[in-house]
Amino acid sequence: MIPLHDDNPTRSTPILTIALITICVLVYFFQAALGPRGGETIIYSLGVIPAVLLDRVEMSRDLVLIPAELTIVTSMFLHGGFLHLAGNMLYLWIFGNNIEDALGKVRFLIFYFLCGIVAAFGQVIQNPDSTIPMVGASGAISGVLGAYLLLYPHARVLVLVPLGFYMQMMKIPAGLVLGFWFVLQLISSALTRSEGGGVAWFAHIGGFVAGMLLILVMKRKNVKLFQPGHGTRRW
Repeated sequence: MIPLHDDNPTRSTPILTIALITICVLVYFFQAALGPRGGETIIYSLGVIPAVLLDRVEMSRDLVLIPAELTIVTSMFLHGGFLHLAGNMLYLWIFGNNIEDALGKVRFLIFYFLCGIVAAFGQVIQNPDSTIPMVGASGAISGVLGAYLLLYPHARVLVLVPLGFYMQMMKIPAGLVLGFWFVLQLISSALTRSEGGGVAWFAHIGGFVAGMLLILVMKRKNVKLFQPGHGTRRW
């Protein structure tokens, strides 16, 4: 299922959500401008490498731009390709604005980075000897999805569902969309655990769980859990 839109209005302009998307897009263009070799170098320099972060492997000096601890933050703005970027930004745009609304600007930014940090360590703990750099905003965005599931499970999401050679559009409760997404992460992590793979499934799981827990203590006091839907709205 590919989410396209939700029917959940916001009370304020999602300035930080827009800013995060803009920064990620600009950073991606910067990566592309460096060329294949330069782009790969920046990923190794600013991405999270578990073995380096845990001081199990020493990074080549010509690749060290910042302390390994700071790569947990810089990695959130790097992406491995256009589809990686597009998918992450689509989810952030659809679900991030409501979480920013529920938290307020400052707390949303803190929430976002905390989820990203927990997500990174979720993958690092699972594979501490890995020398493959982790990049992407998906860990932090997974936290946004976890928070959305608890706050707005009844909101309707317009999704695109591939059915063989056909694509069907339908409106589905956010609880089903995000619940299906999380189960998919669990299944994928179990299937690829022994052979590795190119997706940090445990970062997604860690970020999602972090978002569910953090939203309980960080949301505005007047924001209720499991809010009812808004009825039928025009898309």
